[in-house]
Amino acid sequence: MSLGGPRARTRKRGLSVSAPRTAHGLKDQITAGHLAVMAELAGLVARLESAVERLEGMSVSGGCAPSTGGPVSPFVEEFDAIVSGAVAQYLTLSQKIGGDVQKHADMMKEGFSAVRQILFVASSHQKPADSALGTVLQPVSKVVTQVQNFREANRRSDHFNHLSAVSESVGALGWIAVAPKPGPYVKEMNDAAMFYTNRVLKDYKEKDKTHTEWVKSYLNIWTEMQTYIKKHHTTGLFWSKTGPVASGSSAPPPPSGGCPPPPPPPGPPPPALDLSGGGDSGNDNRNALFASINKGADITKGLKHVSDKEKTHKNPTLRGAGGPVRTGPKPFAVAPKPAAATQALPPVLELEGKKWKVENHENVQNLVISDTELKQVVYAFKCNKSTLQVKGKINSITLDNCKKIGLVFDDVVGIVEVINCRDVKIQVMGKVPTISINKTDGCHVYLSSESLSCEIVSAKSSEMNVLVPNKDGEFSEMPVPEQFKTVWDGHKLVTTNTEIAG
Repeated sequence: MSLGGPRARTRKRGLSVSAPRTAHGLKDQITAGHLAVMAELAGLVARLESAVERLEGMSVSGGCAPSTGGPVSPFVEEFDAIVSGAVAQYLTLSQKIGGDVQKHADMMKEGFSAVRQILFVASSHQKPADSALGTVLQPVSKVVTQVQNFREANRRSDHFNHLSAVSESVGALGWIAVAPKPGPYVKEMNDAAMFYTNRVLKDYKEKDKTHTEWVKSYLNIWTEMQTYIKKHHTTGLFWSKTGPVASGSSAPPPPSGGCPPPPPPPGPPPPALDLSGGGDSGNDNRNALFASINKGADITKGLKHVSDKEKTHKNPTLRGAGGPVRTGPKPFAVAPKPAAATQALPPVLELEGKKWKVENHENVQNLVISDTELKQVVYAFKCNKSTLQVKGKINSITLDNCKKIGLVFDDVVGIVEVINCRDVKIQVMGKVPTISINKTDGCHVYLSSESLSCEIVSAKSSEMNVLVPNKDGEFSEMPVPEQFKTVWDGHKLVTTNTEIAG
Protein backbone atom coordinates (compact mmCIF):
# COMPACT_ATOMS: atom_id res chain seq x y z
CA MET A 1 0.00 0.00 0.00
CA SER A 2 2.85 2.31 0.90
CA LEU A 3 4.46 1.54 -2.44
CA GLY A 4 1.24 1.54 -4.45
CA GLY A 5 -0.06 4.83 -3.10
CA PRO A 6 2.81 6.98 -4.25
CA ARG A 7 2.89 5.32 -7.65
CA ALA A 8 -0.82 5.96 -8.06
CA ARG A 9 -0.34 9.53 -6.97
CA THR A 10 2.59 9.86 -9.32
CA ARG A 11 0.52 8.58 -12.23
CA LYS A 12 -2.28 10.93 -11.29
CA ARG A 13 0.20 13.80 -11.05
CA GLY A 14 1.59 12.72 -14.43
CA LEU A 15 -1.87 12.75 -15.92
CA SER A 16 -2.69 16.03 -14.36
CA VAL A 17 0.52 17.55 -15.73
CA SER A 18 0.68 15.93 -19.17
CA ALA A 19 -3.02 16.21 -20.02
CA PRO A 20 -3.04 20.00 -20.29
CA ARG A 21 0.08 19.96 -22.51
CA THR A 22 -1.58 17.42 -24.86
CA ALA A 23 -4.78 19.47 -25.11
CA HIS A 24 -2.81 22.63 -25.83
CA GLY A 25 -0.89 20.89 -28.66
CA LEU A 26 -4.12 19.61 -30.24
CA LYS A 27 -5.54 23.11 -30.11
CA ASP A 28 -2.50 24.54 -31.93
CA GLN A 29 -2.71 21.84 -34.59
CA ILE A 30 -6.42 22.48 -35.13
CA THR A 31 -5.83 26.24 -35.41
CA ALA A 32 -3.02 25.77 -37.94
CA GLY A 33 -5.13 23.36 -39.96
CA HIS A 34 -8.06 25.77 -39.89
CA LEU A 35 -5.89 28.60 -41.18
CA ALA A 36 -4.53 26.42 -43.98
CA VAL A 37 -8.04 25.43 -45.02
CA MET A 38 -9.16 29.08 -44.96
CA ALA A 39 -6.17 30.12 -47.08
CA GLU A 40 -6.92 27.39 -49.59
CA LEU A 41 -10.58 28.44 -49.72
CA ALA A 42 -9.57 32.07 -50.28
CA GLY A 43 -7.38 31.00 -53.20
CA LEU A 44 -10.23 28.99 -54.69
CA VAL A 45 -12.61 31.93 -54.34
CA ALA A 46 -10.14 34.24 -56.09
CA ARG A 47 -9.74 31.76 -58.94
CA LEU A 48 -13.51 31.38 -59.18
CA GLU A 49 -14.04 35.14 -59.34
CA SER A 50 -11.43 35.42 -62.10
CA ALA A 51 -13.15 32.66 -64.08
CA VAL A 52 -16.55 34.32 -63.65
CA GLU A 53 -15.21 37.66 -64.87
CA ARG A 54 -13.72 36.00 -67.95
CA LEU A 55 -16.97 34.16 -68.70
CA GLU A 56 -18.96 37.37 -68.29
CA GLY A 57 -16.65 39.13 -70.72
CA MET A 58 -17.09 36.32 -73.23
CA SER A 59 -20.87 36.42 -72.90
CA VAL A 60 -21.01 40.18 -73.42
CA SER A 61 -18.75 40.09 -76.48
CA GLY A 62 -20.62 37.24 -78.08
CA GLY A 63 -18.04 34.59 -77.20
CA CYS A 64 -15.31 36.46 -79.03
CA ALA A 65 -12.58 36.07 -76.44
CA PRO A 66 -10.43 33.33 -77.98
CA SER A 67 -9.20 30.46 -75.93
CA THR A 68 -5.65 30.76 -74.78
CA GLY A 69 -4.47 27.33 -75.76
CA GLY A 70 -1.88 27.61 -72.98
CA PRO A 71 -0.27 30.26 -70.75
CA VAL A 72 -1.19 33.80 -71.79
CA SER A 73 1.31 36.65 -71.72
CA PRO A 74 0.37 39.92 -69.98
CA PHE A 75 -0.02 41.87 -73.22
CA VAL A 76 -2.50 39.28 -74.55
CA GLU A 77 -4.49 39.47 -71.31
CA GLU A 78 -4.67 43.26 -71.53
CA PHE A 79 -5.86 43.02 -75.13
CA ASP A 80 -8.57 40.61 -73.92
CA ALA A 81 -9.59 43.28 -71.41
CA ILE A 82 -10.12 45.78 -74.25
CA VAL A 83 -12.18 43.20 -76.16
CA SER A 84 -14.36 42.37 -73.18
CA GLY A 85 -14.71 46.06 -72.30
CA ALA A 86 -14.72 48.75 -75.01
CA VAL A 87 -15.21 46.36 -77.95
CA ALA A 88 -18.04 44.51 -76.19
CA GLN A 89 -19.85 47.79 -75.52
CA TYR A 90 -19.51 48.80 -79.18
CA LEU A 91 -20.87 45.41 -80.29
CA THR A 92 -23.82 45.66 -77.89
CA LEU A 93 -24.80 49.14 -79.09
CA SER A 94 -24.37 48.10 -82.73
CA GLN A 95 -26.73 45.19 -82.13
CA LYS A 96 -29.20 47.62 -80.55
CA ILE A 97 -29.09 49.86 -83.65
CA GLY A 98 -29.30 46.80 -85.91
CA GLY A 99 -29.30 46.66 -89.71
CA ASP A 100 -26.09 47.50 -91.57
CA VAL A 101 -24.44 48.78 -88.39
CA GLN A 102 -24.80 45.38 -86.74
CA LYS A 103 -23.49 43.57 -89.84
CA HIS A 104 -20.48 45.89 -89.90
CA ALA A 105 -19.87 45.27 -86.20
CA ASP A 106 -19.91 41.50 -86.75
CA MET A 107 -17.11 41.95 -89.28
CA MET A 108 -15.15 44.08 -86.82
CA LYS A 109 -15.56 41.36 -84.19
CA GLU A 110 -13.83 38.94 -86.56
CA GLY A 111 -11.08 41.51 -87.04
CA PHE A 112 -10.36 41.85 -83.32
CA SER A 113 -10.40 38.07 -82.99
CA ALA A 114 -7.84 37.80 -85.82
CA VAL A 115 -5.60 40.41 -84.18
CA ARG A 116 -5.85 38.55 -80.87
CA GLN A 117 -4.74 35.31 -82.50
CA ILE A 118 -1.70 37.06 -83.99
CA LEU A 119 -0.84 38.55 -80.58
CA PHE A 120 -1.02 35.09 -79.03
CA VAL A 121 1.31 33.74 -81.71
CA ALA A 122 3.75 36.63 -81.21
CA SER A 123 3.88 35.97 -77.46
CA SER A 124 5.32 32.48 -77.98
CA HIS A 125 6.85 32.55 -81.49
CA GLN A 126 9.71 34.33 -83.15
CA LYS A 127 9.02 36.86 -85.89
CA PRO A 128 8.92 35.23 -89.34
CA ALA A 129 10.82 36.47 -92.35
CA ASP A 130 9.36 39.50 -94.10
CA SER A 131 8.43 37.35 -97.09
CA ALA A 132 6.30 35.09 -94.85
CA LEU A 133 4.82 37.84 -92.67
CA GLY A 134 2.01 38.47 -95.15
CA THR A 135 0.68 34.95 -94.62
CA VAL A 136 0.46 35.53 -90.86
CA LEU A 137 -1.35 38.85 -91.39
CA GLN A 138 -3.79 37.43 -93.97
CA PRO A 139 -6.82 37.11 -91.64
CA VAL A 140 -6.60 40.80 -90.67
CA SER A 141 -6.11 41.89 -94.28
CA LYS A 142 -9.23 39.94 -95.24
CA VAL A 143 -11.37 41.68 -92.60
CA VAL A 144 -10.10 45.16 -93.57
CA THR A 145 -11.05 44.57 -97.20
CA GLN A 146 -14.42 43.09 -96.23
CA VAL A 147 -15.34 46.08 -94.03
CA GLN A 148 -14.39 48.62 -96.69
CA ASN A 149 -16.20 46.77 -99.48
CA PHE A 150 -19.35 46.56 -97.35
CA ARG A 151 -19.41 50.33 -96.98
CA GLU A 152 -18.95 50.87 -100.72
CA ALA A 153 -21.76 48.41 -101.49
CA ASN A 154 -24.17 50.18 -99.14
CA ARG A 155 -23.76 53.86 -99.98
CA ARG A 156 -27.55 54.30 -99.88
CA SER A 157 -27.80 52.96 -96.35
CA ASP A 158 -29.64 55.06 -93.77
CA HIS A 159 -26.57 54.59 -91.56
CA PHE A 160 -23.97 55.45 -94.20
CA ASN A 161 -22.12 57.79 -91.82
CA HIS A 162 -21.82 54.94 -89.29
CA LEU A 163 -20.42 52.65 -91.98
CA SER A 164 -18.03 55.36 -93.20
CA ALA A 165 -16.68 56.01 -89.70
CA VAL A 166 -15.80 52.32 -89.29
CA SER A 167 -14.54 51.94 -92.86
CA GLU A 168 -12.26 54.98 -92.62
CA SER A 169 -10.65 53.70 -89.41
CA VAL A 170 -10.69 49.90 -89.82
CA GLY A 171 -7.11 50.14 -91.04
CA ALA A 172 -6.15 50.64 -87.38
CA LEU A 173 -6.41 46.85 -87.04
CA GLY A 174 -3.25 46.72 -89.14
CA TRP A 175 -1.11 48.36 -86.45
CA ILE A 176 0.43 44.93 -85.93
CA ALA A 177 2.25 45.42 -89.26
CA VAL A 178 3.33 49.03 -88.64
CA ALA A 179 6.76 50.03 -87.36
CA PRO A 180 8.27 51.97 -85.75
CA LYS A 181 5.24 54.05 -84.66
CA PRO A 182 2.06 51.95 -84.51
CA GLY A 183 0.54 54.19 -81.81
CA PRO A 184 0.50 57.41 -83.89
CA TYR A 185 -0.77 55.37 -86.82
CA VAL A 186 -3.82 54.25 -84.80
CA LYS A 187 -4.42 57.87 -83.78
CA GLU A 188 -4.38 58.89 -87.44
CA MET A 189 -7.01 56.26 -88.23
CA ASN A 190 -9.09 57.40 -85.26
CA ASP A 191 -8.96 61.01 -86.49
CA ALA A 192 -10.19 59.86 -89.89
CA ALA A 193 -13.24 58.29 -88.24
CA MET A 194 -14.12 61.46 -86.33
CA PHE A 195 -15.13 63.30 -89.50
CA TYR A 196 -18.05 60.90 -89.92
CA THR A 197 -18.76 60.34 -86.23
CA ASN A 198 -19.32 64.10 -85.93
CA ARG A 199 -22.00 63.74 -88.59
CA VAL A 200 -23.63 60.95 -86.62
CA LEU A 201 -23.64 63.14 -83.51
CA LYS A 202 -25.14 66.00 -85.48
CA ASP A 203 -27.92 63.81 -86.92
CA TYR A 204 -28.87 61.95 -83.73
CA LYS A 205 -27.89 64.27 -80.88
CA GLU A 206 -31.48 65.29 -80.22
CA LYS A 207 -33.14 62.13 -81.56
CA ASP A 208 -31.58 58.96 -80.19
CA LYS A 209 -28.91 58.75 -77.47
CA THR A 210 -28.06 55.20 -78.55
CA HIS A 211 -26.20 56.58 -81.55
CA THR A 212 -24.23 59.11 -79.47
CA GLU A 213 -23.25 56.33 -77.08
CA TRP A 214 -22.28 54.22 -80.09
CA VAL A 215 -19.92 56.98 -81.26
CA LYS A 216 -18.30 57.28 -77.83
CA SER A 217 -17.86 53.52 -77.48
CA TYR A 218 -16.31 53.12 -80.93
CA LEU A 219 -13.83 55.97 -80.56
CA ASN A 220 -12.98 54.70 -77.08
CA ILE A 221 -11.74 51.43 -78.60
CA TRP A 222 -8.95 53.17 -80.49
CA THR A 223 -8.15 55.49 -77.58
CA GLU A 224 -7.59 52.48 -75.32
CA MET A 225 -5.69 50.74 -78.12
CA GLN A 226 -3.23 53.65 -78.30
CA THR A 227 -2.55 53.36 -74.57
CA TYR A 228 -2.15 49.60 -74.90
CA ILE A 229 0.29 49.90 -77.82
CA LYS A 230 2.34 52.55 -76.04
CA LYS A 231 2.74 50.19 -73.07
CA HIS A 232 3.54 46.91 -74.85
CA HIS A 233 4.34 47.55 -78.55
CA THR A 234 5.84 51.06 -78.71
CA THR A 235 8.01 50.48 -81.77
CA GLY A 236 6.04 47.64 -83.33
CA LEU A 237 4.49 44.28 -82.52
CA PHE A 238 6.56 42.53 -79.82
CA TRP A 239 7.66 39.02 -80.86
CA SER A 240 9.12 36.38 -78.57
CA LYS A 241 12.89 35.89 -78.67
CA THR A 242 12.48 32.12 -78.20
CA GLY A 243 10.24 29.41 -79.55
CA PRO A 244 9.51 28.35 -83.12
CA VAL A 245 9.28 30.79 -86.01
CA ALA A 246 5.69 31.90 -86.62
CA SER A 247 3.76 30.77 -89.70
CA GLY A 248 0.23 31.01 -91.01
CA SER A 249 -0.79 27.87 -89.09
CA SER A 250 0.66 28.96 -85.73
CA ALA A 251 -2.45 30.66 -84.39
CA PRO A 252 -4.61 28.66 -81.96
CA PRO A 253 -8.15 27.83 -83.01
CA PRO A 254 -10.88 30.05 -81.50
CA PRO A 255 -13.42 28.52 -79.12
CA SER A 256 -16.72 27.14 -80.28
CA GLY A 257 -19.67 29.47 -80.00
CA GLY A 258 -19.72 32.05 -82.73
CA CYS A 259 -16.14 33.16 -83.40
CA PRO A 260 -14.62 32.90 -86.87
CA PRO A 261 -12.78 29.69 -87.85
CA PRO A 262 -8.99 29.55 -87.72
CA PRO A 263 -7.08 30.85 -90.74
CA PRO A 264 -6.36 28.32 -93.53
CA PRO A 265 -2.93 26.74 -94.04
CA PRO A 266 -0.29 28.95 -95.63
CA GLY A 267 -0.96 29.69 -99.27
CA PRO A 268 0.27 32.28 -101.76
CA PRO A 269 0.99 35.76 -100.36
CA PRO A 270 -2.25 37.69 -99.82
CA PRO A 271 -3.09 41.10 -101.25
CA ALA A 272 -1.60 43.97 -99.29
CA LEU A 273 -3.51 45.55 -96.45
CA ASP A 274 -5.55 48.55 -97.59
CA LEU A 275 -5.44 50.75 -94.51
CA SER A 276 -6.21 54.22 -95.78
CA GLY A 277 -9.97 54.07 -96.29
CA GLY A 278 -9.59 57.34 -98.23
CA GLY A 279 -9.14 58.21 -101.88
CA ASP A 280 -7.50 56.17 -104.60
CA SER A 281 -4.03 57.66 -104.07
CA GLY A 282 -4.14 56.76 -100.37
CA ASN A 283 -5.12 53.17 -101.15
CA ASP A 284 -2.30 52.78 -103.65
CA ASN A 285 0.28 54.13 -101.22
CA ARG A 286 -0.86 51.82 -98.41
CA ASN A 287 -1.01 48.81 -100.73
CA ALA A 288 2.48 49.63 -101.96
CA LEU A 289 3.79 49.88 -98.43
CA PHE A 290 2.52 46.48 -97.31
CA ALA A 291 3.42 44.85 -100.62
CA SER A 292 7.01 45.93 -99.98
CA ILE A 293 6.86 44.49 -96.45
CA ASN A 294 5.71 41.16 -97.87
CA LYS A 295 8.63 41.11 -100.31
CA GLY A 296 11.22 41.70 -97.58
CA ALA A 297 14.82 41.17 -98.58
CA ASP A 298 13.78 40.07 -102.10
CA ILE A 299 12.91 43.66 -102.98
CA THR A 300 16.40 44.37 -104.40
CA LYS A 301 16.94 41.10 -106.27
CA GLY A 302 15.73 42.45 -109.62
CA LEU A 303 17.83 45.63 -109.61
CA LYS A 304 20.51 45.96 -112.26
CA HIS A 305 23.70 47.99 -112.12
CA VAL A 306 23.67 51.03 -114.42
CA SER A 307 27.04 52.16 -115.65
CA ASP A 308 28.00 55.82 -116.02
CA LYS A 309 27.69 55.52 -119.82
CA GLU A 310 24.02 54.60 -119.49
CA LYS A 311 23.07 57.44 -117.10
CA THR A 312 21.12 60.14 -118.91
CA HIS A 313 22.14 62.92 -116.50
CA LYS A 314 25.80 62.26 -117.37
CA ASN A 315 25.11 61.65 -121.09
CA PRO A 316 22.45 64.14 -122.31
CA THR A 317 22.65 62.71 -125.83
CA LEU A 318 20.91 59.56 -124.64
CA ARG A 319 17.74 61.55 -123.96
CA GLY A 320 17.16 62.29 -127.63
CA ALA A 321 18.28 58.91 -128.95
CA GLY A 322 14.70 57.62 -128.94
CA GLY A 323 15.70 54.22 -127.65
CA PRO A 324 14.31 52.75 -124.46
CA VAL A 325 16.09 53.70 -121.30
CA ARG A 326 16.82 50.81 -118.98
CA THR A 327 15.27 51.05 -115.58
CA GLY A 328 15.09 48.69 -112.67
CA PRO A 329 11.82 47.17 -111.54
CA LYS A 330 9.36 49.38 -109.71
CA PRO A 331 10.13 49.30 -105.98
CA PHE A 332 6.59 48.41 -104.94
CA ALA A 333 4.13 45.98 -106.49
CA VAL A 334 0.59 47.31 -106.11
CA ALA A 335 -1.87 44.59 -105.27
CA PRO A 336 -4.75 44.26 -107.76
CA LYS A 337 -8.12 45.64 -106.72
CA PRO A 338 -11.01 43.29 -106.10
CA ALA A 339 -13.00 42.33 -109.17
CA ALA A 340 -16.06 44.19 -107.92
CA ALA A 341 -14.09 47.45 -107.70
CA THR A 342 -12.92 47.26 -111.35
CA GLN A 343 -16.42 47.07 -112.77
CA ALA A 344 -17.64 50.35 -114.24
CA LEU A 345 -20.66 51.55 -112.30
CA PRO A 346 -23.50 53.28 -114.16
CA PRO A 347 -23.67 57.08 -113.90
CA VAL A 348 -26.39 58.48 -111.66
CA LEU A 349 -28.11 61.88 -111.59
CA GLU A 350 -31.34 61.64 -109.64
CA LEU A 351 -33.29 63.05 -106.73
CA GLU A 352 -33.78 60.53 -103.91
CA GLY A 353 -35.92 62.05 -101.20
CA LYS A 354 -34.16 65.31 -100.36
CA LYS A 355 -30.79 64.27 -101.79
CA TRP A 356 -29.55 64.87 -105.33
CA LYS A 357 -27.21 61.98 -106.15
CA VAL A 358 -24.52 62.61 -108.77
CA GLU A 359 -22.29 59.55 -109.13
CA ASN A 360 -19.80 57.87 -111.49
CA HIS A 361 -19.71 60.49 -114.25
CA GLU A 362 -16.68 60.59 -116.57
CA ASN A 363 -15.89 63.45 -118.99
CA VAL A 364 -19.34 65.03 -118.72
CA GLN A 365 -19.27 68.83 -118.95
CA ASN A 366 -22.96 69.65 -118.81
CA LEU A 367 -24.24 68.21 -115.53
CA VAL A 368 -26.96 70.60 -114.37
CA ILE A 369 -29.32 70.54 -111.38
CA SER A 370 -31.90 73.27 -111.81
CA ASP A 371 -35.14 72.23 -110.08
CA THR A 372 -33.89 72.78 -106.53
CA GLU A 373 -35.45 73.55 -103.16
CA LEU A 374 -34.01 74.99 -99.96
CA LYS A 375 -34.31 71.70 -98.04
CA GLN A 376 -32.41 69.65 -100.65
CA VAL A 377 -28.74 68.61 -100.63
CA VAL A 378 -26.36 67.55 -103.40
CA TYR A 379 -23.94 64.63 -103.01
CA ALA A 380 -21.42 64.05 -105.82
CA PHE A 381 -19.33 60.87 -105.65
CA LYS A 382 -16.55 59.64 -107.98
CA CYS A 383 -17.16 62.14 -110.74
CA ASN A 384 -14.02 62.69 -112.83
CA LYS A 385 -13.17 65.31 -115.46
CA SER A 386 -16.69 66.71 -115.29
CA THR A 387 -18.52 69.96 -114.54
CA LEU A 388 -21.54 70.26 -112.26
CA GLN A 389 -23.79 73.33 -112.07
CA VAL A 390 -26.34 73.76 -109.28
CA LYS A 391 -28.93 76.48 -109.80
CA GLY A 392 -31.10 78.13 -107.18
CA LYS A 393 -30.75 78.06 -103.39
CA ILE A 394 -29.94 74.73 -101.75
CA ASN A 395 -29.04 73.43 -98.27
CA SER A 396 -25.58 71.89 -98.82
CA ILE A 397 -23.25 70.38 -101.42
CA THR A 398 -20.70 67.58 -100.91
CA LEU A 399 -17.96 66.44 -103.30
CA ASP A 400 -16.50 63.04 -102.33
CA ASN A 401 -13.70 61.16 -104.15
CA CYS A 402 -13.88 63.37 -107.24
CA LYS A 403 -11.01 64.24 -109.57
CA LYS A 404 -10.64 67.22 -111.89
CA ILE A 405 -14.20 68.36 -111.31
CA GLY A 406 -15.64 71.85 -111.60
CA LEU A 407 -18.51 72.99 -109.37
CA VAL A 408 -20.58 76.13 -110.03
CA PHE A 409 -23.48 77.02 -107.76
CA ASP A 410 -25.70 79.97 -106.90
CA ASP A 411 -26.51 79.94 -103.19
CA VAL A 412 -25.90 77.48 -100.34
CA VAL A 413 -27.34 78.19 -96.90
CA GLY A 414 -25.36 75.49 -95.09
CA ILE A 415 -21.94 74.21 -96.11
CA VAL A 416 -19.98 73.07 -99.17
CA GLU A 417 -17.75 70.08 -98.32
CA VAL A 418 -14.85 68.73 -100.37
CA ILE A 419 -13.56 65.31 -99.18
CA ASN A 420 -10.87 63.03 -100.63
CA CYS A 421 -10.74 64.95 -103.90
CA ARG A 422 -8.05 66.09 -106.32
CA ASP A 423 -7.86 69.10 -108.65
CA VAL A 424 -11.19 70.72 -107.78
CA LYS A 425 -12.42 74.12 -108.92
CA ILE A 426 -15.35 75.77 -107.13
CA GLN A 427 -17.04 78.97 -108.24
CA VAL A 428 -19.56 80.76 -106.03
CA MET A 429 -22.06 82.87 -107.96
CA GLY A 430 -24.12 83.93 -104.92
CA LYS A 431 -23.58 83.35 -101.20
CA VAL A 432 -22.15 80.52 -99.08
CA PRO A 433 -21.33 80.75 -95.33
CA THR A 434 -18.77 77.90 -95.04
CA ILE A 435 -16.55 75.79 -97.30
CA SER A 436 -14.83 72.75 -95.77
CA ILE A 437 -11.82 71.10 -97.46
CA ASN A 438 -10.57 67.76 -96.08
CA LYS A 439 -7.91 65.37 -97.40
CA THR A 440 -7.84 67.10 -100.78
CA ASP A 441 -4.90 67.91 -103.06
CA GLY A 442 -5.51 70.90 -105.28
CA CYS A 443 -8.57 73.09 -104.67
CA HIS A 444 -9.28 76.51 -106.22
CA VAL A 445 -12.19 78.51 -104.78
CA TYR A 446 -13.55 81.46 -106.75
CA LEU A 447 -15.58 83.72 -104.45
CA SER A 448 -18.18 86.21 -105.56
CA SER A 449 -18.40 89.74 -104.17
CA GLU A 450 -21.37 88.57 -102.06
CA SER A 451 -19.48 85.64 -100.49
CA LEU A 452 -16.32 87.39 -99.29
CA SER A 453 -17.34 86.72 -95.68
CA CYS A 454 -17.24 82.95 -96.30
CA GLU A 455 -15.28 80.84 -93.78
CA ILE A 456 -12.92 78.28 -95.31
CA VAL A 457 -11.96 75.39 -93.02
CA SER A 458 -9.22 73.00 -94.20
CA ALA A 459 -7.49 69.91 -92.83
CA LYS A 460 -4.95 67.46 -94.28
CA SER A 461 -5.07 69.26 -97.64
CA SER A 462 -2.56 70.90 -99.98
CA GLU A 463 -2.39 73.28 -102.96
CA MET A 464 -5.41 75.32 -101.87
CA ASN A 465 -6.01 78.76 -103.35
CA VAL A 466 -8.77 81.32 -102.88
CA LEU A 467 -9.51 83.79 -105.67
CA VAL A 468 -11.38 87.01 -104.86
CA PRO A 469 -12.73 89.54 -107.37
CA ASN A 470 -11.15 92.97 -107.63
CA LYS A 471 -12.40 96.27 -109.02
CA ASP A 472 -11.32 95.41 -112.57
CA GLY A 473 -13.49 92.32 -112.67
CA GLU A 474 -10.44 90.08 -112.47
CA PHE A 475 -9.54 87.65 -109.69
CA SER A 476 -6.67 87.94 -107.26
CA GLU A 477 -5.27 84.58 -106.20
CA MET A 478 -4.11 83.94 -102.63
CA PRO A 479 -2.80 80.61 -101.22
CA VAL A 480 -4.27 78.99 -98.10
CA PRO A 481 -1.51 78.25 -95.53
CA GLU A 482 -0.49 74.61 -95.24
CA GLN A 483 2.39 74.90 -92.77
CA PHE A 484 2.26 76.32 -89.25
CA LYS A 485 4.61 77.16 -86.40
CA THR A 486 3.58 76.69 -82.76
CA VAL A 487 5.42 78.12 -79.75
CA TRP A 488 4.77 78.32 -76.00
CA ASP A 489 4.57 81.94 -74.82
CA GLY A 490 4.60 81.06 -71.13
CA HIS A 491 0.83 80.87 -70.79
CA LYS A 492 -0.55 79.15 -73.89
CA LEU A 493 0.36 77.75 -77.30
CA VAL A 494 0.55 80.35 -80.07
CA THR A 495 0.24 79.13 -83.65
CA THR A 496 1.16 81.22 -86.67
CA ASN A 497 1.47 80.56 -90.40
CA THR A 498 4.90 79.94 -91.89
CA GLU A 499 6.07 80.85 -95.35
CA ILE A 500 8.93 79.08 -97.11
CA ALA A 501 10.87 81.28 -99.48
CA GLY A 502 12.29 79.99 -102.73
